[in-house]
Amino acid sequence: MALTSTFTSINLPVNNVKQSKAFFTGLGFEPNPRFPDNEDSVAIIIGDNLQVMLLTKEMLKSLTQKETVDTEKYAQMTIALAFESREKVDEIVNTAVSLGGKSYEEPEDYGFMYHWAFEDLDGHMWAINCMNTDAAQG
Repeated sequence: MALTSTFTSINLPVNNVKQSKAFFTGLGFEPNPRFPDNEDSVAIIIGDNLQVMLLTKEMLKSLTQKETVDTEKYAQMTIALAFESREKVDEIVNTAVSLGGKSYEEPEDYGFMYHWAFEDLDGHMWAINCMNTDAAQG
């Protein structure tokens, strides 16, 4: 049997927890009430059994003893999320831009997947997708 996690939390360093919380709640995500919400961290639910923990850079460094990545120069990862429609993909990216994020490239339609991306307030890259399961199977 394959190993399967029951819960995933992605820890991301941010410059300002309060501003990042406002950004993600402005996109429609909600804070996880089961985790602390303070000036050093907030947990944002982004899917079933999936959250992003927004931490100050100092807090993350205390957990890892490593320096954080300069997102102006480097991409450490891209977080990819799938939604139910092309319209929802466009809505999310356009809302992210209106809240201070940056659109990343132009939308792309691969037939089996519609894709667009944005950078959040701290330069983390989010790929927003809609999968066409009929096209993917064909």
